[in-house]
Amino acid sequence: MLQSLGIDALIGMFSHILFIILTWRALQGLRLENLIRKGSVVEARIIYLFISIAIGSSVSEFFLDFLKWSQQLTYLFS
Repeated sequence: MLQSLGIDALIGMFSHILFIILTWRALQGLRLENLIRKGSVVEARIIYLFISIAIGSSVSEFFLDFLKWSQQLTYLFS
């Protein structure tokens, strides 16, 4: 029981980090620097980081919920 919780925690942490990194990489392709004032590099990176965390965490939660729901489908027919 407790080992299962630990595995779920590890999968959740890995999923969040993975999707945050993927979102960061995707945002780099959008060229949002054009919308930010010149010389505000640090502020731009902080905005990228916050947007990446928000979007990446949301997408990760969706996939983790979907995984959990698909595992619970076995109870539908038992």
